Amino acid sequence: MEKKADILFEISWEVCNKVGGIYTVVRSKAAKMVEHYGNDYFMIGPYFASKALADFQEEVPNEICKAPFEELKKAGIICHYGKWLSESSPNAILIDFVNYKHRLNEIKKEMWDWYKVDSLRASSDYDEPVVWAYAAGMLLERLSGCFGSKKIVAHFHEWLSGAGLLYLKKRNLKIATVFTTHATVLGRTLANSHVDLYNLWDKISPDQEVYKYGIESKHLVEKNSAAFSDVFTTVSEITGMEAEHFLKKKPDVILPNGLDISKFPSFEEIAIKHRIQRDRIREFMLYYFFPYYTFDLKETLIYFIAGRYEFHDKGIDIYIKALGKLNEKLKQLKSKKTVIAFIWVPANFRNIRPELLENKTLYQDIKDALEEVWGDAEKNIIYSFISNKKMAKEELFEDSFLTEMKIRVARFVKKGRPPLLTHDLYNENDVILKAISSSGLSNSEDDPVKIVYYPIYLSGADSLLNLNYYEAMQGSHLGVFPSYYEPWGYTPLEAGALGVSSITTDLAGFGRFFCSECVQSETPGIFVLKRLSKSDDAVVSQLVDVMFNFASLSHEDRIANKMQARRAASVADWKSFAGNYIEAHNMAVEKAYR
Repeated sequence: MEKKADILFEISWEVCNKVGGIYTVVRSKAAKMVEHYGNDYFMIGPYFASKALADFQEEVPNEICKAPFEELKKAGIICHYGKWLSESSPNAILIDFVNYKHRLNEIKKEMWDWYKVDSLRASSDYDEPVVWAYAAGMLLERLSGCFGSKKIVAHFHEWLSGAGLLYLKKRNLKIATVFTTHATVLGRTLANSHVDLYNLWDKISPDQEVYKYGIESKHLVEKNSAAFSDVFTTVSEITGMEAEHFLKKKPDVILPNGLDISKFPSFEEIAIKHRIQRDRIREFMLYYFFPYYTFDLKETLIYFIAGRYEFHDKGIDIYIKALGKLNEKLKQLKSKKTVIAFIWVPANFRNIRPELLENKTLYQDIKDALEEVWGDAEKNIIYSFISNKKMAKEELFEDSFLTEMKIRVARFVKKGRPPLLTHDLYNENDVILKAISSSGLSNSEDDPVKIVYYPIYLSGADSLLNLNYYEAMQGSHLGVFPSYYEPWGYTPLEAGALGVSSITTDLAGFGRFFCSECVQSETPGIFVLKRLSKSDDAVVSQLVDVMFNFASLSHEDRIANKMQARRAASVADWKSFAGNYIEAHNMAVEKAYR
């Protein structure tokens, strides 16, 4: 599709400022926008010095920007020009608005006078974005005068940037505008409050409901941005339905979120990377579980959930309940399988549990001692194969070494049960821990399903797993994301791109895009649970069946699922989705410049 705009500005609170999933959207998509717009593509975000250090390379402003920057500087708005340190290095302008905050109340008054945005009760997290977005509108106003007759599109993401769009509309500037809501303010709030929004949204009066939750300021910025933009978009069908009910505006275009699939492992690399990371997770299991009891690692599957601590919205509650029932089912059937179920959800932790650090130290001592004598043992093994002799460990190692190892192993062995979580938490009434206990999961020796609640970010250097987010995924067999509220949902898509089977739902944007009504095969790669208009118990029952059937698959069928997951993820490549953005920009140009 040929673009009709000459200049594109993309405005988001998450440009060079990682907060949530929108960061992934705008960052991963940037390369495709550069392909279309070249050096006429500019991203606009907030300037936070600590975050800019990692993401932003500052440069001397180009000639077009110099005069507008100087003018804004006199008002207390400092603009930083440079490149976002990502693929294709797109142009980025970061706005330092600290010295403009004194105009907050004036800006709020203007938003009321212009659009009746009620911000008398606005929370503190409303103030900074509204000042920044207003400043972004001022910047665009000044920049637009420097481009002559060129056609300009400004694409705003979420309510956080909405004040900028509303500023442009009030000034009646010749700039085409696109507004994308990634999740409505009211929808997310109701979901967090356990309101059955999908069955009640046609009975709710949004402009009244927002006052119950104190979110009227954000909602009204969002609603007006949708109403006054030239083109209104959302990221998925389910969010589009939500917007129709809560913003009273049907999206003009759906803009699904994608990934640059070329940056993920190829089919040939998937099996190799899985084996490497799986073995690292298995080593973690050795010092986490084996001091207390043992099980067959080769008959062990690794399941996981990962994401923000949104107990209901992310389906953490459903995951834990289903694991409890899966545990009972496997136990009754006397299954030989063991399922290690990770919960990679950051919480407020105090420290690594001391007994776990001790276990790891004692395990490392055993490993180091073995490595010291491994050269001689290896020679003995080679000799046994060549001479066709069976060898016991007494013939592989000297008596003194075996005695030392018995002592080391004796120190390693502990009474009791493995802990349910890796770190001590500040909150003794942690909801996830209480749910684990309520579901009868205790890490007993006879439990086929064992829990590891890992409440820290997977950084790759945490002194335990030492795996980053993608490495931890790659070492696993199944990602479980039974979300209730998930406007798009990157996790199953990322898992698929890494060649890892996953589970999502028809309430997640990606799940609905991938398979809202289709009949799935036995090896779909990405399994889609039906959650729309289903009770929690019905969803739990579906999830138990999928997790049990997956555990029962042959090795060959698990590989088939891995390959299919990778193929399924490829349908969400930015190569396919970028065109939707160009379509939205073109529609806005046609409307604004007619």
